[in-house]
Amino acid sequence: MAEQFDDIFVLGAATWPALLVDASACVRRANAAAIEVFGSKVHGDSVPLTNIWTNENGVEPPAFLQKVNAARAFSAPLKLRGKGLALSSFNASVCLIERNSTPFYLFQLFPEAQGNGVARPADSKGSVEINLAQKQKLDCALQLTRTVALDFNNTLTAILGHATHVLGSAEMNSPWRTSLMEIEKAAERAAEVANQLAAFSSEQKDAFAQTTGNINNLLRRTVELFQTPQHNALAWALQFESKIFTVNYDEAKMQQAFVKILENAVQAVPPDGRITVSTRNLELSAPTQDRTAHLMPGAYVCVEVSDTGCGMEPAVLPRVFEPFFTTKYGHRGLGLAWVYGIVTNHGGGVSISSQLGQGTSVRVYLPAVKKVVEEKIITDDELKGKETVLVVDDEEMVLTMSEMVLKSRGYRVLTAGTGEKALKVFADTKSLIDLMITDMVMPKMNGRELIEKVRVISPNTRIVCATACSRSMVIEKQLDFLSKPFSAHQLLLKTREALTAQVA
Repeated sequence: MAEQFDDIFVLGAATWPALLVDASACVRRANAAAIEVFGSKVHGDSVPLTNIWTNENGVEPPAFLQKVNAARAFSAPLKLRGKGLALSSFNASVCLIERNSTPFYLFQLFPEAQGNGVARPADSKGSVEINLAQKQKLDCALQLTRTVALDFNNTLTAILGHATHVLGSAEMNSPWRTSLMEIEKAAERAAEVANQLAAFSSEQKDAFAQTTGNINNLLRRTVELFQTPQHNALAWALQFESKIFTVNYDEAKMQQAFVKILENAVQAVPPDGRITVSTRNLELSAPTQDRTAHLMPGAYVCVEVSDTGCGMEPAVLPRVFEPFFTTKYGHRGLGLAWVYGIVTNHGGGVSISSQLGQGTSVRVYLPAVKKVVEEKIITDDELKGKETVLVVDDEEMVLTMSEMVLKSRGYRVLTAGTGEKALKVFADTKSLIDLMITDMVMPKMNGRELIEKVRVISPNTRIVCATACSRSMVIEKQLDFLSKPFSAHQLLLKTREALTAQVA
Protein backbone atom coordinates (compact mmCIF):
# COMPACT_ATOMS: atom_id res chain seq x y z
CA MET A 1 0.00 0.00 0.00
CA ALA A 2 1.34 3.43 -0.93
CA GLU A 3 2.39 5.69 1.94
CA GLN A 4 1.30 9.09 0.64
CA PHE A 5 -1.52 9.38 3.21
CA ASP A 6 0.54 8.60 6.33
CA ASP A 7 0.03 12.17 7.57
CA ILE A 8 -3.76 11.77 7.91
CA PHE A 9 -4.07 8.03 8.48
CA VAL A 10 -2.59 7.02 11.83
CA LEU A 11 -4.72 3.93 12.52
CA GLY A 12 -2.46 1.39 10.86
CA ALA A 13 -1.99 -0.50 14.12
CA ALA A 14 -5.64 -0.36 15.26
CA THR A 15 -7.22 -3.74 16.08
CA TRP A 16 -10.51 -2.78 14.36
CA PRO A 17 -10.93 -2.18 10.59
CA ALA A 18 -10.16 1.38 9.49
CA LEU A 19 -10.36 2.89 5.99
CA LEU A 20 -9.39 6.24 4.50
CA VAL A 21 -11.77 7.13 1.68
CA ASP A 22 -11.50 10.05 -0.75
CA ALA A 23 -14.26 12.26 -2.18
CA SER A 24 -14.74 9.93 -5.17
CA ALA A 25 -15.61 7.08 -2.76
CA CYS A 26 -12.33 5.24 -3.35
CA VAL A 27 -10.40 3.57 -0.53
CA ARG A 28 -6.93 5.13 -0.39
CA ARG A 29 -5.66 3.41 2.75
CA ALA A 30 -6.74 0.34 4.72
CA ASN A 31 -5.15 -0.92 7.91
CA ALA A 32 -4.15 -4.54 8.54
CA ALA A 33 -7.40 -5.28 10.40
CA ALA A 34 -9.46 -4.09 7.40
CA ILE A 35 -7.42 -6.18 4.98
CA GLU A 36 -7.94 -9.19 7.26
CA VAL A 37 -11.74 -8.70 7.06
CA PHE A 38 -12.17 -7.53 3.47
CA GLY A 39 -9.09 -8.96 1.73
CA SER A 40 -8.11 -7.69 -1.70
CA LYS A 41 -11.33 -5.68 -2.00
CA VAL A 42 -9.72 -2.81 -0.07
CA HIS A 43 -6.06 -3.56 -0.81
CA GLY A 44 -4.58 -1.15 -3.34
CA ASP A 45 -3.69 2.47 -3.97
CA SER A 46 -7.24 3.41 -5.00
CA VAL A 47 -10.06 0.86 -4.95
CA PRO A 48 -13.81 1.62 -5.11
CA LEU A 49 -15.71 1.55 -1.84
CA THR A 50 -18.44 -0.24 -3.82
CA ASN A 51 -16.22 -3.35 -3.64
CA ILE A 52 -17.53 -3.91 -0.11
CA TRP A 53 -20.73 -1.78 -0.13
CA THR A 54 -24.14 -3.49 -0.15
CA ASN A 55 -27.68 -2.49 -1.12
CA GLU A 56 -28.79 -3.16 2.49
CA ASN A 57 -27.30 0.22 3.43
CA GLY A 58 -30.13 1.92 1.53
CA VAL A 59 -27.90 4.58 0.00
CA GLU A 60 -24.95 4.63 -2.39
CA PRO A 61 -21.47 5.63 -1.11
CA PRO A 62 -21.47 9.19 -2.61
CA ALA A 63 -24.79 9.98 -0.90
CA PHE A 64 -23.49 8.50 2.36
CA LEU A 65 -20.41 10.75 2.18
CA GLN A 66 -22.69 13.77 1.68
CA LYS A 67 -24.28 12.97 5.05
CA VAL A 68 -20.81 12.97 6.60
CA ASN A 69 -20.07 16.33 4.94
CA ALA A 70 -23.13 17.86 6.56
CA ALA A 71 -22.32 16.60 10.06
CA ARG A 72 -18.47 16.33 9.80
CA ALA A 73 -18.73 13.30 12.13
CA PHE A 74 -21.35 10.63 11.49
CA SER A 75 -22.24 7.24 12.99
CA ALA A 76 -24.44 4.61 11.35
CA PRO A 77 -24.87 0.83 11.10
CA LEU A 78 -23.45 -0.57 7.84
CA LYS A 79 -23.65 -3.91 6.06
CA LEU A 80 -20.40 -4.60 4.23
CA ARG A 81 -19.18 -7.52 2.19
CA GLY A 82 -16.10 -9.26 3.57
CA LYS A 83 -13.90 -11.90 1.97
CA GLY A 84 -15.81 -13.99 -0.51
CA LEU A 85 -19.50 -13.05 -0.40
CA ALA A 86 -19.96 -12.98 3.38
CA LEU A 87 -21.95 -10.06 4.79
CA SER A 88 -20.86 -8.46 8.06
CA SER A 89 -22.63 -5.89 10.24
CA PHE A 90 -20.68 -2.93 11.63
CA ASN A 91 -21.27 0.14 13.72
CA ALA A 92 -19.42 2.71 11.59
CA SER A 93 -17.93 5.94 12.91
CA VAL A 94 -16.94 8.29 10.07
CA CYS A 95 -15.31 11.71 10.38
CA LEU A 96 -14.44 14.29 7.74
CA ILE A 97 -10.79 15.33 7.45
CA GLU A 98 -9.71 18.16 5.15
CA ARG A 99 -6.16 18.21 3.83
CA ASN A 100 -5.30 21.32 1.78
CA SER A 101 -9.05 21.85 1.15
CA THR A 102 -9.37 18.26 -0.12
CA PRO A 103 -11.89 16.13 1.83
CA PHE A 104 -11.09 12.64 3.11
CA TYR A 105 -13.25 10.35 5.22
CA LEU A 106 -11.95 8.19 8.06
CA PHE A 107 -14.06 5.06 8.51
CA GLN A 108 -13.74 3.12 11.77
CA LEU A 109 -15.71 -0.13 11.70
CA PHE A 110 -16.73 -1.89 14.90
CA PRO A 111 -18.33 -5.35 14.42
CA GLU A 112 -21.80 -5.93 15.82
CA ALA A 113 -22.63 -8.94 17.98
CA GLN A 114 -25.56 -10.98 16.61
CA GLY A 115 -26.45 -7.92 14.57
CA ASN A 116 -27.39 -5.93 17.69
CA GLY A 117 -24.88 -3.69 19.43
CA VAL A 118 -21.10 -3.65 19.62
CA ALA A 119 -19.44 -6.95 20.42
CA ARG A 120 -18.44 -7.19 24.07
CA PRO A 121 -17.52 -9.87 26.61
CA ALA A 122 -20.37 -11.10 28.79
CA ASP A 123 -18.51 -10.30 31.99
CA SER A 124 -18.06 -6.61 31.15
CA LYS A 125 -21.44 -5.67 29.74
CA GLY A 126 -21.47 -2.17 28.33
CA SER A 127 -17.87 -1.32 29.27
CA VAL A 128 -16.36 -2.14 25.88
CA GLU A 129 -19.08 -0.19 24.08
CA ILE A 130 -18.32 2.89 26.17
CA ASN A 131 -14.55 2.47 25.68
CA LEU A 132 -14.94 2.09 21.92
CA ALA A 133 -17.10 5.22 21.75
CA GLN A 134 -14.45 7.17 23.64
CA LYS A 135 -11.74 5.70 21.40
CA GLN A 136 -13.65 6.82 18.31
CA LYS A 137 -13.87 10.39 19.60
CA LEU A 138 -10.18 10.47 20.55
CA ASP A 139 -9.01 9.05 17.21
CA CYS A 140 -11.10 11.57 15.26
CA ALA A 141 -9.74 14.39 17.44
CA LEU A 142 -6.16 13.23 16.86
CA GLN A 143 -6.71 13.06 13.10
CA LEU A 144 -8.17 16.56 12.99
CA THR A 145 -5.45 17.91 15.30
CA ARG A 146 -2.66 16.57 13.14
CA THR A 147 -4.22 17.98 9.98
CA VAL A 148 -4.67 21.40 11.61
CA ALA A 149 -1.04 21.38 12.79
CA LEU A 150 0.25 20.62 9.29
CA ASP A 151 -1.81 23.34 7.62
CA PHE A 152 -1.04 25.80 10.43
CA ASN A 153 2.71 25.25 9.99
CA ASN A 154 2.46 25.89 6.24
CA THR A 155 0.64 29.18 6.88
CA LEU A 156 3.20 30.20 9.50
CA THR A 157 6.04 29.38 7.09
CA ALA A 158 4.67 31.97 4.67
CA ILE A 159 4.13 34.58 7.41
CA LEU A 160 7.54 34.06 8.99
CA GLY A 161 9.33 33.94 5.63
CA HIS A 162 7.82 37.19 4.32
CA ALA A 163 8.26 39.04 7.65
CA THR A 164 11.92 38.06 8.08
CA HIS A 165 12.69 38.76 4.41
CA VAL A 166 11.49 42.36 4.78
CA LEU A 167 13.08 42.65 8.23
CA GLY A 168 16.44 41.58 6.81
CA SER A 169 16.22 44.32 4.19
CA ALA A 170 15.03 47.07 6.55
CA GLU A 171 17.39 49.78 7.78
CA MET A 172 18.27 49.68 11.49
CA ASN A 173 16.38 52.94 12.07
CA SER A 174 13.35 51.95 9.99
CA PRO A 175 10.04 52.80 11.74
CA TRP A 176 8.68 49.43 10.56
CA ARG A 177 11.41 47.34 12.16
CA THR A 178 9.69 47.01 15.55
CA SER A 179 6.40 45.91 13.94
CA LEU A 180 8.19 43.36 11.79
CA MET A 181 9.94 41.96 14.86
CA GLU A 182 6.61 41.63 16.63
CA ILE A 183 5.20 39.73 13.64
CA GLU A 184 8.23 37.44 13.75
CA LYS A 185 7.86 36.77 17.46
CA ALA A 186 4.11 36.18 17.12
CA ALA A 187 4.72 33.67 14.31
CA GLU A 188 7.37 31.86 16.35
CA ARG A 189 5.03 31.59 19.33
CA ALA A 190 2.26 30.28 17.10
CA ALA A 191 4.75 27.76 15.71
CA GLU A 192 5.34 26.50 19.25
CA VAL A 193 1.61 25.79 19.55
CA ALA A 194 1.52 24.06 16.15
CA ASN A 195 4.51 21.88 17.01
CA GLN A 196 2.95 20.93 20.35
CA LEU A 197 -0.27 19.95 18.55
CA ALA A 198 1.73 17.90 16.06
CA ALA A 199 3.65 16.14 18.83
CA PHE A 200 0.42 15.46 20.76
CA SER A 201 -1.31 13.91 17.72
CA SER A 202 1.64 11.87 16.49
CA GLU A 203 1.91 8.16 17.23
CA GLN A 204 5.70 8.41 17.20
CA LYS A 205 7.52 11.16 19.05
CA ASP A 206 10.10 12.85 16.83
CA ALA A 207 13.68 13.29 17.84
CA PHE A 208 15.06 16.79 18.10
CA ALA A 209 15.85 18.47 14.81
CA GLN A 210 19.54 18.52 15.67
CA THR A 211 21.94 21.07 14.20
CA THR A 212 25.63 20.54 14.80
CA GLY A 213 27.37 23.85 14.90
CA ASN A 214 28.47 27.08 16.47
CA ILE A 215 26.13 28.41 19.18
CA ASN A 216 27.79 31.84 18.84
CA ASN A 217 26.18 32.35 15.43
CA LEU A 218 22.71 31.60 16.81
CA LEU A 219 23.27 34.05 19.68
CA ARG A 220 24.37 36.82 17.30
CA ARG A 221 21.21 36.46 15.22
CA THR A 222 19.07 36.42 18.36
CA VAL A 223 20.66 39.55 19.82
CA GLU A 224 20.07 41.36 16.51
CA LEU A 225 16.32 40.94 17.05
CA PHE A 226 16.54 43.27 20.06
CA GLN A 227 18.83 45.92 18.53
CA THR A 228 16.01 48.23 17.47
CA PRO A 229 15.41 52.00 17.59
CA GLN A 230 13.14 51.35 20.57
CA HIS A 231 16.21 50.20 22.55
CA ASN A 232 18.88 52.38 20.91
CA ALA A 233 20.28 53.57 24.28
CA LEU A 234 20.74 50.02 25.54
CA ALA A 235 24.39 48.86 25.58
CA TRP A 236 25.19 45.32 24.39
CA ALA A 237 28.43 43.47 25.08
CA LEU A 238 29.12 40.19 23.23
CA GLN A 239 31.99 38.22 24.74
CA PHE A 240 32.16 34.97 22.79
CA GLU A 241 34.67 32.14 23.10
CA SER A 242 36.69 32.24 19.87
CA LYS A 243 37.34 28.48 19.84
CA ILE A 244 33.92 27.32 20.93
CA PHE A 245 33.11 23.63 21.35
CA THR A 246 30.60 21.95 19.03
CA VAL A 247 27.01 21.80 20.33
CA ASN A 248 24.18 19.64 18.98
CA TYR A 249 20.94 21.59 19.34
CA ASP A 250 17.50 22.16 17.92
CA GLU A 251 18.00 25.59 16.37
CA ALA A 252 14.36 26.70 16.54
CA LYS A 253 13.90 25.59 20.15
CA MET A 254 17.17 27.07 21.40
CA GLN A 255 16.46 30.40 19.71
CA GLN A 256 13.08 30.47 21.47
CA ALA A 257 14.86 29.90 24.79
CA PHE A 258 17.42 32.66 24.20
CA VAL A 259 14.70 35.06 23.01
CA LYS A 260 12.82 34.57 26.27
CA ILE A 261 15.98 35.09 28.38
CA LEU A 262 16.87 38.27 26.46
CA GLU A 263 13.28 39.55 26.67
CA ASN A 264 13.45 39.29 30.46
CA ALA A 265 16.79 41.10 30.52
CA VAL A 266 15.56 43.94 28.27
CA GLN A 267 12.46 44.38 30.45
CA ALA A 268 14.55 44.45 33.64
CA VAL A 269 17.16 47.07 32.69
CA PRO A 270 16.67 50.85 32.50
CA PRO A 271 16.69 52.42 29.00
CA ASP A 272 20.44 53.10 29.23
CA GLY A 273 21.27 49.77 30.88
CA ARG A 274 23.74 47.12 29.80
CA ILE A 275 23.31 43.48 28.79
CA THR A 276 26.29 41.16 28.41
CA VAL A 277 26.06 37.90 26.45
CA SER A 278 29.04 35.59 26.81
CA THR A 279 30.03 32.03 25.94
CA ARG A 280 32.79 29.83 27.26
CA ASN A 281 33.92 26.23 27.07
CA LEU A 282 33.64 24.14 30.22
CA GLU A 283 35.13 20.74 31.06
CA LEU A 284 33.93 18.96 34.19
CA SER A 285 35.76 16.00 35.69
CA ALA A 286 33.19 15.40 38.45
CA PRO A 287 29.44 15.98 38.97
CA THR A 288 28.82 19.70 39.49
CA GLN A 289 25.86 21.74 40.67
CA ASP A 290 25.21 25.40 39.90
CA ARG A 291 22.02 26.16 41.82
CA THR A 292 19.31 24.39 39.80
CA ALA A 293 21.74 23.07 37.15
CA HIS A 294 22.92 19.52 37.90
CA LEU A 295 25.77 18.67 35.51
CA MET A 296 27.45 15.33 34.96
CA PRO A 297 31.16 15.08 34.04
CA GLY A 298 31.88 16.04 30.45
CA ALA A 299 32.26 18.96 28.07
CA TYR A 300 29.79 21.85 28.00
CA VAL A 301 29.30 25.26 26.44
CA CYS A 302 28.08 27.81 28.97
CA VAL A 303 26.00 30.71 27.66
CA GLU A 304 25.60 33.51 30.19
CA VAL A 305 23.28 36.52 29.89
CA SER A 306 23.89 39.21 32.52
CA ASP A 307 22.05 42.50 32.95
CA THR A 308 22.29 45.61 35.11
CA GLY A 309 18.58 45.61 35.86
CA CYS A 310 16.41 45.60 38.94
CA GLY A 311 17.31 42.09 40.08
CA MET A 312 15.16 39.78 42.21
CA GLU A 313 14.61 39.18 45.89
CA PRO A 314 16.22 36.03 47.37
CA ALA A 315 12.80 34.54 48.19
CA VAL A 316 11.79 34.68 44.51
CA LEU A 317 14.76 32.79 43.02
CA PRO A 318 13.76 29.23 44.04
CA ARG A 319 10.45 29.62 42.19
CA VAL A 320 11.48 31.26 38.91
CA PHE A 321 11.19 28.03 36.88
CA GLU A 322 7.76 27.11 38.22
CA PRO A 323 5.01 27.17 35.58
CA PHE A 324 2.57 30.10 36.08
CA PHE A 325 4.80 31.78 38.69
CA THR A 326 5.53 35.38 37.78
CA THR A 327 6.36 38.70 39.43
CA LYS A 328 5.14 40.67 36.38
CA TYR A 329 1.59 41.91 36.17
CA GLY A 330 -0.31 40.48 33.21
CA HIS A 331 2.25 37.76 32.40
CA ARG A 332 1.46 34.04 32.31
CA GLY A 333 4.64 32.90 34.05
CA LEU A 334 5.51 30.31 31.40
CA GLY A 335 8.66 31.89 29.90
CA LEU A 336 11.38 30.52 32.18
CA ALA A 337 9.53 27.24 32.63
CA TRP A 338 9.66 26.90 28.84
CA VAL A 339 13.39 27.75 28.85
CA TYR A 340 14.02 25.15 31.54
CA GLY A 341 12.16 22.49 29.56
CA ILE A 342 14.04 23.20 26.32
CA VAL A 343 17.49 23.19 27.93
CA THR A 344 16.95 20.10 30.07
CA ASN A 345 15.54 18.24 27.04
CA HIS A 346 18.91 18.92 25.42
CA GLY A 347 20.61 17.28 28.38
CA GLY A 348 21.76 20.59 29.85
CA GLY A 349 20.92 22.80 32.80
CA VAL A 350 19.89 26.37 33.66
CA SER A 351 20.92 28.46 36.63
CA ILE A 352 19.93 31.97 37.72
CA SER A 353 21.63 34.24 40.24
CA SER A 354 20.40 37.71 41.13
CA GLN A 355 20.69 40.50 43.67
CA LEU A 356 17.98 43.05 44.22
CA GLY A 357 18.93 46.34 42.56
CA GLN A 358 22.15 44.91 41.08
CA GLY A 359 21.04 42.76 38.15
CA THR A 360 20.56 39.15 37.13
CA SER A 361 22.66 36.47 35.44
CA VAL A 362 21.21 33.47 33.59
CA ARG A 363 23.58 30.60 32.76
CA VAL A 364 22.64 27.94 30.22
CA TYR A 365 24.81 24.80 30.10
CA LEU A 366 24.63 22.73 26.91
CA PRO A 367 26.43 19.40 26.42
CA ALA A 368 29.21 19.75 23.86
CA VAL A 369 31.81 17.83 21.91
CA LYS A 370 35.45 18.81 22.40
CA LYS A 371 35.79 19.74 18.77
CA VAL A 372 36.34 23.39 17.98
CA VAL A 373 33.84 24.87 15.55
CA GLU A 374 35.13 27.29 12.96
CA GLU A 375 34.17 30.80 14.02
CA LYS A 376 32.48 32.21 10.97
CA ILE A 377 29.97 35.01 10.55
CA ILE A 378 27.77 34.46 7.52
CA THR A 379 27.53 37.66 5.46
CA ASP A 380 24.70 38.57 3.14
CA ASP A 381 26.96 38.10 0.11
CA GLU A 382 27.70 34.52 1.19
CA LEU A 383 23.97 33.72 1.06
CA LYS A 384 23.78 34.65 -2.61
CA GLY A 385 23.97 32.16 -5.46
CA LYS A 386 23.28 31.56 -9.14
CA GLU A 387 22.35 27.88 -8.97
CA THR A 388 19.02 26.42 -10.07
CA VAL A 389 16.71 25.50 -7.17
CA LEU A 390 13.43 23.59 -7.50
CA VAL A 391 10.95 24.15 -4.65
CA VAL A 392 8.18 21.55 -4.33
CA ASP A 393 5.22 22.17 -2.03
CA ASP A 394 1.46 21.72 -2.30
CA GLU A 395 0.88 25.08 -0.57
CA GLU A 396 0.96 27.97 -3.05
CA MET A 397 1.80 30.49 -0.31
CA VAL A 398 4.96 28.56 0.63
CA LEU A 399 6.03 28.36 -3.02
CA THR A 400 5.48 32.12 -3.50
CA MET A 401 7.46 33.05 -0.41
CA SER A 402 10.35 30.66 -1.14
CA GLU A 403 10.60 31.82 -4.75
CA MET A 404 10.67 35.49 -3.72
CA VAL A 405 13.35 34.99 -1.05
CA LEU A 406 15.64 32.83 -3.20
CA LYS A 407 15.30 35.03 -6.30
CA SER A 408 16.22 38.09 -4.21
CA ARG A 409 19.64 36.49 -3.67
CA GLY A 410 20.23 35.61 -7.31
CA TYR A 411 19.07 32.01 -7.55
CA ARG A 412 17.18 30.66 -10.56
CA VAL A 413 14.00 29.28 -8.99
CA LEU A 414 11.56 26.70 -10.35
CA THR A 415 8.43 25.63 -8.48
CA ALA A 416 6.07 22.65 -8.51
CA GLY A 417 2.86 22.09 -6.55
CA THR A 418 2.96 18.27 -6.65
CA GLY A 419 5.47 15.47 -6.93
CA GLU A 420 4.22 14.65 -10.43
CA LYS A 421 4.77 18.26 -11.58
CA ALA A 422 8.26 18.21 -10.04
CA LEU A 423 9.17 15.14 -12.13
CA LYS A 424 7.85 16.93 -15.22
CA VAL A 425 10.12 19.90 -14.41
CA PHE A 426 13.10 17.55 -14.32
CA ALA A 427 12.04 16.06 -17.66
CA ASP A 428 11.53 19.47 -19.31
CA THR A 429 14.60 21.22 -17.91
CA LYS A 430 17.70 20.80 -20.07
CA SER A 431 20.20 22.09 -17.48
CA LEU A 432 20.98 20.53 -14.12
CA ILE A 433 18.72 21.31 -11.18
CA ASP A 434 21.32 21.88 -8.49
CA LEU A 435 19.01 21.63 -5.48
CA MET A 436 15.48 20.42 -4.77
CA ILE A 437 13.71 21.62 -1.61
CA THR A 438 10.63 19.44 -1.15
CA ASP A 439 7.77 19.23 1.29
CA MET A 440 7.42 15.73 2.75
CA VAL A 441 3.63 15.67 3.20
CA MET A 442 1.84 16.02 -0.14
CA PRO A 443 -1.17 14.29 -1.71
CA LYS A 444 -0.78 11.59 -4.40
CA MET A 445 3.04 11.47 -4.33
CA ASN A 446 4.67 12.31 -1.01
CA GLY A 447 8.18 13.64 -0.48
CA ARG A 448 9.70 10.25 0.23
CA GLU A 449 8.50 8.82 -3.09
CA LEU A 450 9.59 11.94 -4.98
CA ILE A 451 13.09 11.79 -3.49
CA GLU A 452 13.50 8.14 -4.49
CA LYS A 453 12.55 8.93 -8.11
CA VAL A 454 14.77 12.05 -8.29
CA ARG A 455 17.78 10.13 -7.02
CA VAL A 456 17.38 7.82 -10.02
CA ILE A 457 16.77 10.42 -12.76
CA SER A 458 19.07 13.16 -11.41
CA PRO A 459 21.59 11.70 -8.91
CA ASN A 460 23.67 14.90 -8.77
CA THR A 461 20.78 17.04 -7.52
CA ARG A 462 21.13 17.98 -3.86
CA ILE A 463 17.99 17.48 -1.76
CA VAL A 464 16.58 19.29 1.28
CA CYS A 465 13.38 18.08 2.98
CA ALA A 466 11.07 20.80 4.28
CA THR A 467 9.00 19.22 7.02
CA ALA A 468 7.01 19.88 10.15
CA CYS A 469 5.66 16.50 11.23
CA SER A 470 7.70 13.86 9.39
CA ARG A 471 11.09 14.30 11.03
CA SER A 472 11.48 10.70 12.19
CA MET A 473 11.89 9.37 8.65
CA VAL A 474 14.17 12.27 7.68
CA ILE A 475 16.44 11.70 10.67
CA GLU A 476 16.44 7.94 10.14
CA LYS A 477 17.49 8.31 6.47
CA GLN A 478 20.05 11.02 7.40
CA LEU A 479 18.50 13.46 4.94
CA ASP A 480 19.19 17.18 5.02
CA PHE A 481 16.11 19.01 6.21
CA LEU A 482 14.59 22.39 6.94
CA SER A 483 12.11 22.47 9.80
CA LYS A 484 8.79 24.22 9.14
CA PRO A 485 8.03 26.97 9.83
CA PHE A 486 11.30 28.56 8.68
CA SER A 487 12.47 32.14 8.29
CA ALA A 488 13.96 33.73 5.18
CA HIS A 489 17.44 33.55 6.72
CA GLN A 490 17.02 29.87 7.58
CA LEU A 491 15.91 29.12 4.01
CA LEU A 492 18.88 30.95 2.52
CA LEU A 493 21.34 29.45 4.98
CA LYS A 494 20.12 25.89 4.42
CA THR A 495 20.18 26.40 0.64
CA ARG A 496 23.78 27.59 0.76
CA GLU A 497 24.83 24.79 3.14
CA ALA A 498 23.26 22.12 0.93
CA LEU A 499 24.86 23.46 -2.25
CA THR A 500 28.35 23.74 -0.74
CA ALA A 501 28.35 20.56 1.38
CA GLN A 502 30.88 17.88 0.50
CA VAL A 503 29.40 14.83 -1.18
CA ALA A 504 29.91 11.74 0.99
